[in-house]
Amino acid sequence: MGNAPARQAALKAGLPIAADCTTVNKVCSSGMKAIALGAQDILLGHAGVVVAGGMESMSNVPYYSPSTRGGARLGHATLVDGVVHDGLWDPHEDIHMGECAEVCAEEHGFTRADQDAHAVESVARAKRAAAAGVTDWEIAPVEVRGRRGAVSVVRQDEAPSKMDEAKLRQLRPSFRPGGNGTVTAGNASPLTDGAAALVLASGEAVARLGLRPLARLLATADAAQAPKYFTTAPSKALPIALERAGVDAARVDAWEINEAFSVVELVNRKIMGLDAAKVNPLGGAVALGHPIGCSGARIVVTLINALRSGRWHLRRRRHLQRRRRLQRLRRRARPRLRALSV
Repeated sequence: MGNAPARQAALKAGLPIAADCTTVNKVCSSGMKAIALGAQDILLGHAGVVVAGGMESMSNVPYYSPSTRGGARLGHATLVDGVVHDGLWDPHEDIHMGECAEVCAEEHGFTRADQDAHAVESVARAKRAAAAGVTDWEIAPVEVRGRRGAVSVVRQDEAPSKMDEAKLRQLRPSFRPGGNGTVTAGNASPLTDGAAALVLASGEAVARLGLRPLARLLATADAAQAPKYFTTAPSKALPIALERAGVDAARVDAWEINEAFSVVELVNRKIMGLDAAKVNPLGGAVALGHPIGCSGARIVVTLINALRSGRWHLRRRRHLQRRRRLQRLRRRARPRLRALSV
């Protein structure tokens, strides 16, 4: 991709050359952290309008050859997978993030069957939302040029249609191949490409430019614990966001918890005591994929879509939304729908 990817994206999108850009790297939370930083600039009076988002092309991440920088010696050289090295590896424990998910499932008592069932439900929700046209609003058509120059236009998220339920339960554990593993390629999020962006604006800018706000950002929150236990970090950040927003959890209509692995949604829902119908009602990353730098922003885009739509019926309630880090948004028109994403 080259250096300063945010700057590249801004100029290719036609933003003014004088528009300053900052690239944020907070792994899965990058896109959402970009939104939080943009909001802070607005609150401090440093900007009136900010474009914030995230992007990731996991299919184009190269393999590294670190030994060749100083000249490879006689013998074999090893290639390093950039996706694993920079996105899926815990450098503190020196283990794959999938092993962290295995530890979580083991410590909190989630079985392979629990995680497979969650994956099936996540895909089913995503398919229902797509079939009903609910997600059309948030998807921008993308032109893809093939190897021979032919151009095709992608208008739908193709990830949910790839799951084969018959094969799901036959998949071998990905990170503990000895037979005692529970995390598989089927109940974890697939590697995908994606990008998402939002326009943030102050009240003054909204009035001056004649904009119609889609949602209002009320609070953000960050929380950290041992990297090995990233799986339960959302349950640490959620209470902080709720307190800052002045909202009781019982009043929240919908929650979004990023499904890097099925167990992440399951364990945080368990810790927080959340209603399963209110968590990721349109399906999560297990169904849609988890392009790391993009996911945090895409969650918020989908969350706004859910709030503006208000037509998705789940257990006789009207609400929608979706995914990761922590932002609370409220629909400006009635009914008042409250939602949180992590």
